Order: sequence, then C-alpha cells, then structure tokens
Amino acid sequence: MKKFRRRPYRGVRDFWRDVRFLFQNRAKLRQAMGGELVSFAFRERLMLAVTAVNDCRYCSYYHAKEALRANLSEAEIRHMQDGIVDLAPAEELPALLYAQHWAESDGRPDPDAHQKLVETYGAEKAEAIDMVLRMIRTGNLLGNTADYILYRLSFGRWGESERDKLQAADWSNLQRLDQSQGAEDTAV
Repeated sequence: MKKFRRRPYRGVRDFWRDVRFLFQNRAKLRQAMGGELVSFAFRERLMLAVTAVNDCRYCSYYHAKEALRANLSEAEIRHMQDGIVDLAPAEELPALLYAQHWAESDGRPDPDAHQKLVETYGAEKAEAIDMVLRMIRTGNLLGNTADYILYRLSFGRWGESERDKLQAADWSNLQRLDQSQGAEDTAV
C-alpha cells in the first residue's frame, strides 16, 4: 500500500488540543468569523490558502462554494485551490502568503513572519487572522484524518484526493522514465 500523502491528526491528543484551544478562545473566534476584522471574502481566501496546502478535499469543496457566495471569481478560486494567490487584492497578499507559510509549518510559523503580519495589519487583526487559520487547520486535519482512516481500512482503495492520484501518476511516470533512460544507457 502506498503512503498516505496528506497531513492527518497524529493522535487523539492533538485533535483535542485543537478543539480545546478553539473552545477556550470561542469569543475571539466569533469575533474573527463575524466579519468585522476579517471580511467574508478575505476569510474565504485565507481558508482556501490553508486548505490548498493541507489538501483537504472536503474543505476545498465547501470553501469553494463559500468563496462563490463571497463573490470571488471562479478563476480566483481555482488559483487559490492551486496555491496561487496572485488574483487576490494586494492588501490581502501578505496575510495569504503568511497563511500558506503557517500551514506549511503545521501552525508553527517563523516568529519574524508573524511579527511582519502584526506590523502589517495590527495586533487585533493579526490575532483574528490567526484564529481563522487555526479554525481551518482543525477542519483540514479532521477531514484528512477521516480520509486516512478510509485509506487504511480499504487498503489504499478509498480516501485519496484527486491531487493524491495525480501525484502518484506523476511519480509513476517519472519512475518509468528513469527506468527507460537507464535501459538506454546500458544498451549504448
């Protein structure tokens, strides 16, 4: 069975730690999700940026629909799902790049990157952005964990995302290319 490529929760303790954090900070979370500090469209861009890194197929589908409701164009949504943020408003780019870095570092961003976020948006808005990122990470990892369980129970037949399948096909093609070049080298 091939290796599961996406980031799931490593254990129940990690999941409960995230749930406890969100519960303990529910007032800040409500404020962040309320649209005062982070608009609906900006929030959906942040969620799509993190989801593109974590590759949760459930969150990708849901937040693409929400992004349409927030009046993002289909082209921008497709770009965001591919991890490309260039169609977003210029004032949101620093936060979107931070969100990608935040997700790539599994929620442990470089302190300098976080400081730049605070300098760019102010402490209150930066905290709201971090709350949005924590929220979507929890959803991403929960969806990926569900897929991991499906993947294990089905011996690799279920639970793969489209990106997983494409990456596996690309890897297989690269291996075949390497093997054919190796055969050509030995024949010469």
